Amino acid sequence: MKYTTVTPPQGDKIQIINGKLNVPDHPVIPFIRGDGTGPDIWAASQRVFDAAVEQAYGGKRKIAWFEVFAGGAAKEKFDTWLPDDTVEAFREYLVGIKGPLTTPIGGGIRSLNVALRQMLDLYVCLRPVQYFTGVPSPVKHPEKVNMVIFRENTEDIYAGIEYVAGTPEAQKVLDFIKREFPKDYDKIRFGKEAASMIGVGIKPVSQPGTERLVKAAIEYALREGRKSVTIVHKGNIMKYTEGAFRDWGYECAEKFFGDKVYTWARWNKTKKEQGEDAANQEQKAALEKGAILIKDAIADIALQQVLTRPEDFSVIATLNLNGDYLSDALAAQVGGIGIAPGGNINYTTGHAIFEATHGTAPKYANLDKVNPGSVILSGEMMFRYLGWTEAADLIIKGLNGAIASRKVTYDFARLMEGATEIKCSQFADNIIAHTK
Repeated sequence: MKYTTVTPPQGDKIQIINGKLNVPDHPVIPFIRGDGTGPDIWAASQRVFDAAVEQAYGGKRKIAWFEVFAGGAAKEKFDTWLPDDTVEAFREYLVGIKGPLTTPIGGGIRSLNVALRQMLDLYVCLRPVQYFTGVPSPVKHPEKVNMVIFRENTEDIYAGIEYVAGTPEAQKVLDFIKREFPKDYDKIRFGKEAASMIGVGIKPVSQPGTERLVKAAIEYALREGRKSVTIVHKGNIMKYTEGAFRDWGYECAEKFFGDKVYTWARWNKTKKEQGEDAANQEQKAALEKGAILIKDAIADIALQQVLTRPEDFSVIATLNLNGDYLSDALAAQVGGIGIAPGGNINYTTGHAIFEATHGTAPKYANLDKVNPGSVILSGEMMFRYLGWTEAADLIIKGLNGAIASRKVTYDFARLMEGATEIKCSQFADNIIAHTK
């Protein structure tokens, strides 16, 4: 690939071979610093990454960092929010990482993050949520929170199929419903008197999209020794989208994983045919043999139960909007979105972009102030994805040690008794010191 705005460094490409990621010792990793506080947190994070890799592998392995651009920096340099070179770099080199990006106001790209996910078909948004001892939390037992969210990344209302009220496009959709489905049109509250004031959106949910998401979640649970996968949905109201997501999820579990799982759908079938006692005995026997429990929860109830009964949740598989709500709500329980990591992955092609999950916080830009934890932990996720677990383990060790030392950035220091506030760059130094 010839690039016109950037130049790749010397290094080797990560490849997907026979369905498995093949990672060289000197892989090229595209990265985006990000907007607002992005440059500060990236500078701190990269030092942590390089130190962990050096300590873990003694120079045998090293990242060749390849800077590409998106957001405000790209607009300023190239007069485009998302240059073709950036997309192609992530496409060619498979695995990358990014800081927070500004979302353009007005027309054009609705969200740069969503655009990258859709262009590379990164269908899993992976959001692990775990507690680090000593981090301030608003709940009594944050240590009980240990969940991994598999959020479907390409469908649902995030597909972006919606039309502005009063436009010809919105009117065409309304006219179609009125003509072809008059009973449904009657359900539109102001369809008769104010059709020109109605915005219209479409919510696509497919069986293939559901299957690949749920398969990834179950495969992760099996690989990591997790006890359950909970399908979170609002199928009691949206029966043919979110309800179908639940049903297809159960079908996928039974079709692809057999006796490695036990589903509530099977429990309900046995209960209907043989009674509740027989269903309970069947489930108990399956779980005692090591099967993973596949269950479901209505989204609003799930949002309550992750607060009141977090130990009941291990892996969550859910649609785009539900996953957005859940991941941020859970992040708040373990210290906030400032240390919440994320990854967007296509397990078939190998493409993955790991990212800060928070915003750009422009009022803190260039102040060397904010917590770099979200990007650092996203990098830790990236190293695990690459199979560089030794480097990932050192990052976790370093972060745990830095937090325990109570020398932390302002967001933690203002809530931790006896803490010393330090700069973003100093927090990186503290993490590196505690990896040794």
